[in-house]
Amino acid sequence: MIKRVTKLKLMKLLLTNGFEKITHEIRLLNKTIKKINIYKMKNIILSIASSVLFLQSCASQIYMEPQQLATVLQSGEFMFTAKRANPTNYAVINTVSSIPNATSTRILDLGTGYGIQFKNKEMIVSLPYFGQAYRAPSNPDKASFRFTSKDFSMQQSQDKKGKIIYTIEPRDITNVQKIYLEVYPKGSAMVSINASDRQPISYDGYIEKLPAEQ
Repeated sequence: MIKRVTKLKLMKLLLTNGFEKITHEIRLLNKTIKKINIYKMKNIILSIASSVLFLQSCASQIYMEPQQLATVLQSGEFMFTAKRANPTNYAVINTVSSIPNATSTRILDLGTGYGIQFKNKEMIVSLPYFGQAYRAPSNPDKASFRFTSKDFSMQQSQDKKGKIIYTIEPRDITNVQKIYLEVYPKGSAMVSINASDRQPISYDGYIEKLPAEQ
């Protein structure tokens, strides 16, 4: 609709005022477009910066002592608790950032109950999704990542700084290709999910022991 109105306005100016006036209007329009693009880029940069600051604060915070963390991970039964979602789609970031009286940091911060549990040789995933799906899910419940895998491989490696990296491949979940779980020495962690039907997404959080069964 905006493009149509703008086109009609320019045609009217051309007929009534000639090329000089229409050239002036085009210049004003170009300036407006540049301002909009700068505003969008600003939102994206601010969102990325807030994600970096959030990750740095997580890395410096002690969620679990190294010895206790090693014991929990070696047991094979633990949980990743998600605190924040990090979408990779710029359109989503820009939309979230442009919401009045709210910031992307608050909206993408997650409440309780989101994460991944490793329990009794099962992987229970409950994570929201923000991004672009390549095809709409037939079941609305599948818009987020909510599933239990009983057949998955889990490879572990460690870098020079002590970060432990788990590469997880569910064999019984068709759309999820790989899940990467990176665990830092102080207990903070990050999860990245690659799926065949949507863009990648990552989550910041931490490792903790499974809650005691009642």
